Amino acid sequence: MRALHTGILLGAGGLLLLAILAAGIFAASYDIAADSPHAGLTTALIGYTREHSIAARARDIHVPNLNDPKMLREGAEHYDAMCTGCHLAPGMAENEMRPGMNPKPPILWQYTGDPARQFWIIKHGIKMTGMPAWGTTHTDEEIWNMVALLQKLPHLTPAQYRALVASSGSHHEHDMDMSH
Repeated sequence: MRALHTGILLGAGGLLLLAILAAGIFAASYDIAADSPHAGLTTALIGYTREHSIAARARDIHVPNLNDPKMLREGAEHYDAMCTGCHLAPGMAENEMRPGMNPKPPILWQYTGDPARQFWIIKHGIKMTGMPAWGTTHTDEEIWNMVALLQKLPHLTPAQYRALVASSGSHHEHDMDMSH
């Protein structure tokens, strides 16, 4: 009986050592450069993980009425100031930054996404993509304003988008309390 326990412990220890060795080899050989695409399997695994993680966390988010024109204007103000560098806006051409990003951020005016998922992504960000967690500096109300804009963005012409941004005023700076 004692030999069986010893064999099981040695086998488990060997498997653990093998897993650590494999992780070390992967970490030492993986190309982390942004200008080098992931391997197909890595891309698929990351995509699967991202989609299922967001879906699970956004499932219970209650979406408010997003049709308030004030929300749309304030969302346009924030989007224009904070999002267009990565996600562009109607009428914007590719810029110098986006080609060097991996993964490349989606062009948000080209499709309408699920508002609960958009809220969760804006609030919490996505690791290793450059998508920041805006919930650390913005209220839920401000984030819902951005979601309201994202819901209308695919239906706006470049002129309508520019007029909406012009009607919103200028982007205000947020007071950053770094004491906590």
